[in-house]
Amino acid sequence: MTVRSYAGITKPGFWLVHSELPVLTLLKPKLSSLSILKVLGDHKRGIGLITKCQYSVADRTFASGSVGSSKSKPDAVRLGRKQGGSSSLYSRPSLSEMRNEKAANRARVYEFLRGIGIVPDELDGLELPVTAEVMRERVDFLHTLGLTIEDINNYPLVLGCSVKKNMIPVLDYLGKLGVRKSTFTEFLRRYPQVLHASVVVDLAPVVKYLQGMDIKPTDIPRVLERYPEVLGFKLEGTMSTSVAYLVGIGVARREIGGVLTRYPEILGMRVGRVIKPFVEYLESLGIPRLAVARLIEKRPHILGFGLKERVKPNVEFLLEFHVRKTLLPSVVAQYPEIIGLDLKPKLLSQQSLFNSIIDIGPEDFGRVVEKMPQVISLSKAPVIKHVDFLKNCGFSLQQVRKMVVGCPQLLALNLDIMKLNFDYFQMVMKRPLDDLVIFPAFFTYGLESTIKPRHRIIAKKGLKCSLAWLLNCSDNKFEERLSYDTIDMEEMETEPSFDMNTLMEPRSSESASDYDEDSDDDYV
Repeated sequence: MTVRSYAGITKPGFWLVHSELPVLTLLKPKLSSLSILKVLGDHKRGIGLITKCQYSVADRTFASGSVGSSKSKPDAVRLGRKQGGSSSLYSRPSLSEMRNEKAANRARVYEFLRGIGIVPDELDGLELPVTAEVMRERVDFLHTLGLTIEDINNYPLVLGCSVKKNMIPVLDYLGKLGVRKSTFTEFLRRYPQVLHASVVVDLAPVVKYLQGMDIKPTDIPRVLERYPEVLGFKLEGTMSTSVAYLVGIGVARREIGGVLTRYPEILGMRVGRVIKPFVEYLESLGIPRLAVARLIEKRPHILGFGLKERVKPNVEFLLEFHVRKTLLPSVVAQYPEIIGLDLKPKLLSQQSLFNSIIDIGPEDFGRVVEKMPQVISLSKAPVIKHVDFLKNCGFSLQQVRKMVVGCPQLLALNLDIMKLNFDYFQMVMKRPLDDLVIFPAFFTYGLESTIKPRHRIIAKKGLKCSLAWLLNCSDNKFEERLSYDTIDMEEMETEPSFDMNTLMEPRSSESASDYDEDSDDDYV
């Protein structure tokens, strides 16, 4: 260890400058002269020598200068070790001081939040910005996304998300996927937890899984917009088991993508608690499992009907309104939505409407629901228009009632098409009105595709038959009937009805995912 000293003496009367290092100095000092020996006057005036020594200790530079003294004070060079005051360069705040400062900062942030109407009670323990200004930035950014103070109070933990580190990366990723900015507000209201997620660790794997379920890349945004909660699911959990069960009951693997696109909520349904009990209940009504699978392919939203809340009570209501138990499977298979509606008030309202217009009693109303369960969704205006049309054709109220009970589809047909069929019936076929009362389904057949060609054939052959024998069969069956020596009277009286087997026939090349969901608008 070297101790260096420097002393300059030129003439008597000069100032003596002496500088030395403390004993514990580890590094070599740097000696620089800020003011080189300066002579200020003649011999009578003092000549001052100013020297400044710089010492480097632990990567910090400290300066010691002296003017008019023989040496610098050792205590000053030793960086105030013994003083230990707050002015010391080595001093650090104590844990108590740090806690107090942190509490003060949080108090200021809480005060700001309360001032704008946000209740911060749930934020205790959450890492928050040090200053109210940074918190204001987060709140303002959430406002630009359309979230209100009420929305933030519904999930205040969103205030723990950094704008730059959390919010912007997540929103940018969703935007690149195709999620519309106009949906961000509702998206975040439903699933604000997404702002806590990591794009790489949490979000990207879920999107990749959805693509692996044959959901088209262009449909991914639609799935996320409709059901943002899917981004929080574990891949090995509910999602995979739900899909596996649906495939197991007969839902075609190639249809899964379309099913999930139209109703992604399935991915969050537990098999044991929701899907399996629903499927088994429909089976207990008499609907074959494969038919249930086909219904799910075309109308996957039926899985969302609460079994205890809606489905079972609605089945009981149908029985109360004189729907025969043996025909319940047909009713549900024709119109699955019937078990998910607020059914009882609809049944009461429609029964009252039909009774007031065509004097239909409770049992006849039950027959109407059996043949066309969609009738409960018909509005009053079209019902009245169709009844008036039939009356204007010359049918009595009693005949109209019989026709509606026999074929309630009359109330949902296009009136222009009905008029064309009736004109052909009267002017070309020249049959009595009673034939239509017996077989009102005549109005449901295509005039050019079915009625005209078949009528020409029997007219040419000089055959006399009922409308049911003429129309209520396939083209192949009609050709077979023409070869009969006599007309089978049983076939003449057969009415068209729903065939459950049509649900289980081999699929055509058309995918169920291309179907649009039915709505009540189809029957108004």
